[in-house]
Amino acid sequence: MSPTLASYQTLHAQRRSIPVSIPEEQIVVPAVDAMSSAALAAAITRASSSQTYFTIRYLVDRPLVADAYRAYAYFRWVDDMVDESGIAAAGRLAFLQRQQEIVAGCYQGGRLTDLCPQEQMAADLIGGDDEVNSGLRTYMEQMMAVMVFDAGRKGRLISEPELDGYTRALATAVTEALHHFIGHDDVCPPDEARYLAVTGAHITHMLRDMVEDTAVGYTNIPCEYLEAHGLAPTNMHHPAYRDWARQRAQLARHYFVAGRTCLAQMHNRRRRLAGFAYISRFELVLDAIEKDNYYLRPEYPERKSKRAALKLGWTAVSQYLGLAARLSEANGDLENHPTTETTQ
Repeated sequence: MSPTLASYQTLHAQRRSIPVSIPEEQIVVPAVDAMSSAALAAAITRASSSQTYFTIRYLVDRPLVADAYRAYAYFRWVDDMVDESGIAAAGRLAFLQRQQEIVAGCYQGGRLTDLCPQEQMAADLIGGDDEVNSGLRTYMEQMMAVMVFDAGRKGRLISEPELDGYTRALATAVTEALHHFIGHDDVCPPDEARYLAVTGAHITHMLRDMVEDTAVGYTNIPCEYLEAHGLAPTNMHHPAYRDWARQRAQLARHYFVAGRTCLAQMHNRRRRLAGFAYISRFELVLDAIEKDNYYLRPEYPERKSKRAALKLGWTAVSQYLGLAARLSEANGDLENHPTTETTQ
């Protein structure tokens, strides 16, 4: 029977006691129903993010839809477990060590026994990845690095290089997943510019969650800046803190502009549309932060309103249509004014 949204809540509460190591002899290929992990993954995704659920359903390459749900849902579950307040720091690290060993074991050519349903999603996902140095593998490894960093940074100040590495890992993971699942066989831009849109999104995400994260022990501002200005992580209304937030918002805007330019070079229409929608989603948050003059809030409910949804959809589609029109015009000019090379 396929898991329902309600059954996800029960499954989510499983695996409180996690073994630290996995003996090598346990690496075997079990007989499992892969469809059960696909159904669970879709249920977790829909319960967590309707926008992600429908983006995958309608924009991901048809043969890769089930795996895209698995990729999102697995790390949604891992992130929820890491954030679980009832688990001590040692338990979180043991849990993540197990997840790292599962991913590594699967990529060594086998699947592991004694997996919970959420871990089986990762095993089924990796089991179908037969490409060398695939974008999916990069996603799995970089996203796991993000989880490990998150688990270890609670309750301490972190440096600017650490924050930059954190953002870099997440931007790499999400971008490679986008290119793997949408327009899988299309050529990707070879330069680093392809990561800028998600870099801007993560900067915005950390500004959006600054108040909530700080309250539970996660600091999203570099310790060097706090020390230079005599600030505590909670001094968010201080002019120097707000100036830092302004600089970060401006940097995110810059990255979004560069990200759109990079997206415009991609031939796959679904990938461009997904990218434009992704950027627009975080620009709504920047709009609110700028409107508040960089006084950060615990919540930004306007980003989930119907008006915001309409604006997001319209912005993404209008950008896509505007790009399509420019490309069509450029193609027409090329046909009307052929170059020497095309006439040879």
